Amino acid sequence: MANINLLPWRDELRARRKQEYLTILAAVTAMALLLSYLWVSSVQGDIDSQNVRNKMLKDEIAILEDKVAEIKDLKKRRAELLERMRVIQELQGMRPVIVRAFDEFVRMVPDGIYITELSREGDILSMGGVTESNNRVSSFMRNLEASDWFKDPNLSSVNARPDLGEQAGEFSMTVRAAVPNTEEEEEGGQK
Repeated sequence: MANINLLPWRDELRARRKQEYLTILAAVTAMALLLSYLWVSSVQGDIDSQNVRNKMLKDEIAILEDKVAEIKDLKKRRAELLERMRVIQELQGMRPVIVRAFDEFVRMVPDGIYITELSREGDILSMGGVTESNNRVSSFMRNLEASDWFKDPNLSSVNARPDLGEQAGEFSMTVRAAVPNTEEEEEGGQK
């Protein structure tokens, strides 16, 4: 047999395969690096985009919170104005009531009783006066009890005053003021 030396051919084949391997390895590495860069860029772009959206949402939330605070302030001012309007309407509505109550009070006072002092604390009227006789004070209390405008008369004291007359006396009493129900008055007027 002939002596053939195959070592240089095998060395060339190994060198070529090694070169191909290194080329493929470099290409795969470059491709992996490129894909990694693209992936990182994509993720970073998504993060930046989300941060922009988050900032926009925070700005919108801040604007809405300002509007909510303004709405709360407006509601508070509206409630205050409504309360003022209610108080004004009550006062306007009570104007004729006070006149009517005093008119009714004057009608309740019988002849021979003179009211010298009158004060009001809440719905309690305190009064003092002079009477020609105790019967007139009793009549006055019955008149007050029968009235729709006054309730619960309470006689505090009666003191004799002979210097003012034979049966004269000084008295003090309290009575609770009441506003009659207008529906009852209307029903009473219709019957």
